[in-house]
Amino acid sequence: MEQAKIAELQKKAIQIRLDILEEVFSASSGHPGGSMSIADVLTYLYFHELRIDPKNPKWEDRDRFVLSKGHTAPGLYAALAERGFFPTEDLKTFRRVDSYLQGHPDMKGVPGVDMSSGSLGLGISTACGMALSGKIYNKDYRVYTALGDGEIAEGQVWEAAMFASHYKLDNLCAFVDFNGLQIDGAITDVMNSTPIDEKFEAFGWHVIVIDGHDFNQIEKAVEEAKTVKGKPTMILCKTVKGKGVSFMENKAGWHGKAPNAEEYEQAVKELKAQL
Repeated sequence: MEQAKIAELQKKAIQIRLDILEEVFSASSGHPGGSMSIADVLTYLYFHELRIDPKNPKWEDRDRFVLSKGHTAPGLYAALAERGFFPTEDLKTFRRVDSYLQGHPDMKGVPGVDMSSGSLGLGISTACGMALSGKIYNKDYRVYTALGDGEIAEGQVWEAAMFASHYKLDNLCAFVDFNGLQIDGAITDVMNSTPIDEKFEAFGWHVIVIDGHDFNQIEKAVEEAKTVKGKPTMILCKTVKGKGVSFMENKAGWHGKAPNAEEYEQAVKELKAQL
């Protein structure tokens, strides 16, 4: 990838992180940690990879994206707003009772959301259904989904993994946001799902391990996934929870907590310094 394009994506990812902060601060609730860690993947998908049209969100031949770890909706909403699906000013209404931007993605209310999600494990399952439908109807769209590393403790994830392999869904690409932390602490302490790569390989997936904050590595992995035939691809993204804000990074406590005014100002200052 050209350096100019990398710089453009890096700048956009910082803006998305700023949007995430504004959302959870405005709502006094939400999930900033995992939203920040997946921000670079979302940036790459929505500003470089996905075949989508903000003016026609339901375009039949669009690529699909399902946020399986639906609690990180602030990240998805920020990407959609920055991409032009709805006004960025609306992000300030996040989680308000009268807002269409609720705490988890709603496909009926939010332009650009391909599947409602929030119950962990359901997102990858519906992504499998979308991919199989594409196969049945000879469509050339690709389906992407993002899971949390804590989410994969759900048994339904492995049913979906088995399903995707059985039906040879090579039009399906899943990202696992491997930041190592979930709401109750380290995933290795709560429910150790490692080695994640070997488990997906055992279920018949093609697996690629990358730095989830490196746009060159993200691009290389996505392009490699397109060449894989006869099996789905899982991209294991090593990430930092709370990426970009010093006091949030690698802190499980920021899984589902909003910053206060002082913390918000400090976080914004740190991110703007990176622009």
